[in-house]
Amino acid sequence: MADEAIYAARIFLNGALPLLKPLVEAKPGLAKAFAGKSGVVQVSAILGARAAEYEALFGPAAPQAGPPRAGTHFLVDGGAVAVAQGTHPSPNVELEFPSLEALNGFFSGKSKKLPRIRGALRSPGLFLATMQALLGMAAALGAKEAPADAAGRDLLVKLYFYLLSSGISQLNKAGHPAVAKWARTSPDRVYAWAVEGKPELSAYIRVKAGQSRAARGTYERSKPFFTMSFDSSESALGILLGTDDMIEATAKSKIRMLGAPEYGAMLGELMLTVAGYAK
Repeated sequence: MADEAIYAARIFLNGALPLLKPLVEAKPGLAKAFAGKSGVVQVSAILGARAAEYEALFGPAAPQAGPPRAGTHFLVDGGAVAVAQGTHPSPNVELEFPSLEALNGFFSGKSKKLPRIRGALRSPGLFLATMQALLGMAAALGAKEAPADAAGRDLLVKLYFYLLSSGISQLNKAGHPAVAKWARTSPDRVYAWAVEGKPELSAYIRVKAGQSRAARGTYERSKPFFTMSFDSSESALGILLGTDDMIEATAKSKIRMLGAPEYGAMLGELMLTVAGYAK
């Protein structure tokens, strides 16, 4: 049966690490660091004696030398970054953690123990660019206050919306009791996060009879069943970073629950569950 380590690892591997792509695309300095570079970079964790149990949730791993592991890899092609779930048979650079617990501790900031690094000397530029991007991602998600500039605020809101939507879906796929129960009993519904006038920041999750799929952008086929809508990125970060009071923000129309209020409370609980594993 899945445990807390799997839940957290699903959040980091399949929710947080894929944020590297939009971060690189939004930051000129990071885009410059990757410019002209190609190769595969992988972040992985050794599964140990419970490999079969983990594989049932993460999916079959690609053939690769060494012990079975879970991972996410980045496909870099001429500076463009794509993200793929699972392991790669021959990454150029690999950051390998000895266990899921070690990976979770590192990305949650609870441990400073570095992973085993392979290929850095053969592909130094690719390694350094990846580390710069990972540090930038960690700094963004670990922020305690909203960025001073508007572009920075928009980017952070986008990253949080992406993480929340994918994180809820990942917990469902991993069989988290509360999240899986919610998804299992749900008819076909779409839950969305949005900032008024900025559709490029939006994200949503579609749930139906136990299945879930997170997506970036707005849901176009119909009106979402429920949307957590903010009047600005500042207002969104006030709630996401916990610096504003939810009741006061609602009274001042900084946040609007477009749907039945009880679904807002339920979505808030799911968001807190994801945050609990990501922090």
